Amino acid sequence: MKSGYVYITGSLNNRTLYTGVTSNLPKRILQHKQKYYEGFSSRYHCVKLLYYNRFDSIVAAIAEEKRIKGGSRKKKKILLIA
Repeated sequence: MKSGYVYITGSLNNRTLYTGVTSNLPKRILQHKQKYYEGFSSRYHCVKLLYYNRFDSIVAAIAEEKRIKGGSRKKKKILLIA
């Protein structure tokens, strides 16, 4: 089974956070920086990698992404500090 990553990017001033999941983290971060896709992260300039975690399966990564997205901004900041 393919491994996966959960990651959080932030805008340059860290006012906006974006949580995502991918199987190829370096490629996905480059896409964020190049604004490859139109959407939330390109609109709010979320190009700075703040956090990532690798999982043995993409299914586990997706479950963790949903857990993180369900939390408050305060909980995301605690995750970034830990």
